[in-house]
Amino acid sequence: MKCIGFDLGSSSIKAAIIDTESGVLLGTCQYPDSEMAIDSPEPGFAEQDPNVWWENCQKVSRKLLAQTGIDPNEIKGIGIAYQMHGLVCLDNEGEVLRPSIIWCDSRAVSQGELAFNALGSDYCLSHLLNSPGNFTASKLRWVQENEPEIFAKIKTVFLPGDYLAWCMTGEKNTTITGLSEGVFWDFKNKEISSNLLEHWQIPASLLPPITNVFGEQGFLSKKAANLLGLPQGIPVSYRAGDQPNNALSLGVLEPGEIAATGGTSGVVYAVANEIIPDSESRVNSFAHVNYTINDPKIGVLLCINGTGILYSWLKNQWGKGLLSYAEMEKVAAGIPEGSDGLTIIPFGNGAERILKNKQLGASISGLDFNRHTSDHFIRAALEGIAFSFQYGMSILNEMGIQANRIKVGNDNLFQSAIFSQTLSNISSCSIEIVKTNGAEGAARGAAFGCGFYTSLAEAVGQTESIHTFHPESVSDALSAAALKWRQTLKNNLQ
Repeated sequence: MKCIGFDLGSSSIKAAIIDTESGVLLGTCQYPDSEMAIDSPEPGFAEQDPNVWWENCQKVSRKLLAQTGIDPNEIKGIGIAYQMHGLVCLDNEGEVLRPSIIWCDSRAVSQGELAFNALGSDYCLSHLLNSPGNFTASKLRWVQENEPEIFAKIKTVFLPGDYLAWCMTGEKNTTITGLSEGVFWDFKNKEISSNLLEHWQIPASLLPPITNVFGEQGFLSKKAANLLGLPQGIPVSYRAGDQPNNALSLGVLEPGEIAATGGTSGVVYAVANEIIPDSESRVNSFAHVNYTINDPKIGVLLCINGTGILYSWLKNQWGKGLLSYAEMEKVAAGIPEGSDGLTIIPFGNGAERILKNKQLGASISGLDFNRHTSDHFIRAALEGIAFSFQYGMSILNEMGIQANRIKVGNDNLFQSAIFSQTLSNISSCSIEIVKTNGAEGAARGAAFGCGFYTSLAEAVGQTESIHTFHPESVSDALSAAALKWRQTLKNNLQ
């Protein structure tokens, strides 16, 4: 028997199929090959069309089936991972009312801050574990205030994964994990965050019913089955946001374990069994995939928006797409550590939570026209992203979360040995590269949800460790570059 997983990112949709008996990954692919567009109709805005997500899901499903030659009738479960914090609004007919306001959109920061001040920091941090910040609930409030004619037509509010599951099954539901990432969940009262919704006069009826993260969430409809190239009636048996799912993929399930990823944004994700909110809301806490009311596993998420998107921007704009990432790595390796004094601050992808929701913008300093080449920019970008990770990890350290070893997948920025070794050196932390990706994790989650495995540990225990970067001594040049980066950031924040 086999299970298929889909990972809805903001760049592409990935799919993977595993054999549930052997635990072997049978194939994985993505669509489209180039990054999906993110529309920005105004500064700080970031939107995508949910209909395009569904169309690309259909295409990646058929692409993977053709690539592997697997008989679709052997597939017995579907798992979904998805970009977190997005807002999808449907009308009474199930039509999308407006483009999805996605995770890196900054427009709702002020709505979240006003609610945080009105409800009080003690209430928000003890009940919601976060400021409403710039999460899904605040985005819905923005629509209510700025697009009242659209808000009046809303019948259902979805997170991106809820929308994809609805397209597949016709069932409207969500999960506690999903509600928590949207700041719709009250951890203290163990219910939908009614105080926040009442404060904003948002009807709780807009939220769909709650289903379990693992288990039968709905069955593939005839129409969706035809579009995906799969048989009707397969259960959707797992759903989670991309970062909790990435942790699942890497086997990060228990307190003290830490995962990371470096896609469009960068994330460090730690698991705790107690509520440890950050009083300054620089990091955020959500229900982990194995959260239950009686055993509240919490995922502490540190997000850096401006990371991988800087590197893809360099590839597509600076390099005109002529260099592959492997070629960029090769030319960067010819530049010494410290990039000969060139410093790049990567925070150009909207408001940064680790900077208290400031929208700083990216910046370049130390540019010398007589010394620096395009190769220096590539090296400085990798180092600047590593420095931003280390800056964020220092916040986790302040909270008592110590990272000595981090597990990461092999399908993102951590494929760069320059980036990974730089981060390992400056953080004194080992980085283990694991042969997996989010789509594979979603497939393994689906297999557990269908009952093919007796535990989550068994479901994800088949993954292979590829390489571990161990900390090396930090050169004087890299140490000086890190200090200069911090000072430049400090100056920019003033």
